[in-house]
Amino acid sequence: MSSCPANDGFSAADERFMRHALMLAARAEAQGEVPVGALLVLDGEIIGEGWNQTIGLNDPSAHAEIVALRDAGRRIGNYRFPGAVLYVSLEPCCMCAGAIIHARLGSVIYAADDPKTGAAGSRFDTLLSSEHNHQVTLRRGLLEQESAQRLRAFFRKKRKGSSA
Repeated sequence: MSSCPANDGFSAADERFMRHALMLAARAEAQGEVPVGALLVLDGEIIGEGWNQTIGLNDPSAHAEIVALRDAGRRIGNYRFPGAVLYVSLEPCCMCAGAIIHARLGSVIYAADDPKTGAAGSRFDTLLSSEHNHQVTLRRGLLEQESAQRLRAFFRKKRKGSSA
C-alpha cells in the first residue's frame, strides 16, 4: 500500500475547519453513531456539513463525507465541487473515496488514519490511484490525536457495553 504523507504545514484556517469537523463528530457520537464529522469548504466558506448518520437514517451510505457532499450539492445546486476542500476527522473509506473523486474535489484533509477501511493509503489506495480521471490532493494528520482518541474511547465504551 502507498501512503499519503503526513503534513505539518497546516494553516490556522485548516485547524479551525478541522475543529469544526471534530465538533460534527461529537454530534454523531451523541446520536450513537461512530464519531466522524466532515465539512466541505470552498473559497474559505463552509458549503456542506455532515456527520455519520448510518444508524439514524437506516442508510449504509450516510457516512459523514457523503452527507457533507449531499448538503453542499443542495446548497450550491451542483454535484461537482472543483477546488473545494473536504475536512474529515477519519480517513475516507472506498465508498466515500469514489464519491470524492466523482465530485471533483480539489483536496482532502483528514485527521486520523483508518487502518481497517482507509482508502487514502492506510488499507486501500483508492484516492491515491493515478488511474482515475481526476486526482485529489491529500493531506493527513491534522488534529490526528484528538480524532483517534475520540474514536478509541467510543469503541472501548461500545465494547464494554456489549459485554455487560
